Amino acid sequence: MEILHVEKVIEEFETMTKDTENVQRETLKKILEENGSAEYLQNLGLNGRTDPQSFKACVPVVTHQDLDPYIQRIVDGRPKFVPFNDELMETTLQIFRTSYAFRNREFPVKNGKALQFIYSSKQSRTKGGLFAGTATTNVFRNSQFKKAMKAMQSQCCSPDEVIFGPDFRQSLYCHLLCGLIFREEIQLVSSTFAHSIVHAFRTLEQVWEELCVDIREGILTSRITFPSVRSAMAKLLKPNPELADLIRRKISGLSNWYGLIPELFPNVKYIYGIMTGSMEHYLKKLRHYAGDVPLISADYGSSEGWIGANINPNVPTESTTYAVLPNIGYFEFIPLKENVEEQVHDTGDANILSMEPKPVSLTEVKIGEEYEVIVTSFAGNNLFFL
Repeated sequence: MEILHVEKVIEEFETMTKDTENVQRETLKKILEENGSAEYLQNLGLNGRTDPQSFKACVPVVTHQDLDPYIQRIVDGRPKFVPFNDELMETTLQIFRTSYAFRNREFPVKNGKALQFIYSSKQSRTKGGLFAGTATTNVFRNSQFKKAMKAMQSQCCSPDEVIFGPDFRQSLYCHLLCGLIFREEIQLVSSTFAHSIVHAFRTLEQVWEELCVDIREGILTSRITFPSVRSAMAKLLKPNPELADLIRRKISGLSNWYGLIPELFPNVKYIYGIMTGSMEHYLKKLRHYAGDVPLISADYGSSEGWIGANINPNVPTESTTYAVLPNIGYFEFIPLKENVEEQVHDTGDANILSMEPKPVSLTEVKIGEEYEVIVTSFAGNNLFFL
């Protein structure tokens, strides 16, 4: 099995970020060359030019609403689709590899499994013949995802039939059961968002006795009804009274469920998922379940594309910062109103307030100021507000 060389990934990241201006210029050139034949860009008068100055002069800042008519002509389906292509998949994997490399330097995992509460809904076909699904569905169903997880020694302990199961509740139950079966091998617990991890362990509070019965008897509960899921779980589930008794003792010894995660999974190194922004609301409960296990926030992105990786996993979760990867998109930043008001105060020029703030490049942002992020992605989303 190919193992990811974390120091090589970190070295590549540091080399690239030291030459951000040139990397951004080349990234924009690549994006425009790949999407230059698109009707939208052809109507803006770029005429084959790929330099940042021409791009800023010709291509306006837009939102999803502005691009929606073009997207609808592609998918001929319901609104608010966002294109996802092979380049976006590669940038996703690059983000995963980069943040993993920095995490693994601080919290090394080796030859273990991950308890990942991940779910993949069905992909549908649009009238235009394209596959459509959530951003996470596009990632989890891509063959490169599983290959990357193996290389990062972070492979999900649950079989594909559970991840791709048609019923969320049944998949969640089976994720918990798989985690308990492989409890000694679990080295990290993760999900896309913090609330999914909290919800999973709140569910465990309710069903743990049923899980113990399944483990003791080696027979899956009748609540799991889909044949493909039952068949996959039957290959993992064998009668194990000793494990069932151990889990019962561990849970019975807890005080108000504090430290549940390390008690059940003694070799877990950290808990990982998006924990910033609206997810901060779940940190108190997640810390209660985690005990002394570190919480690490996942990377910064959206359905439109990725922006940055968490390369400082040791900092408190509430203080998480992200490093922009300059080759995964072309980034610009609009100063927030507060910054402009400060500029008026400093210069005494009130005319600044009537001016539309101009986007600045990645190398022009100033420490301590706040900006709205704009990304031009490889999917052809040009100057897209996040």
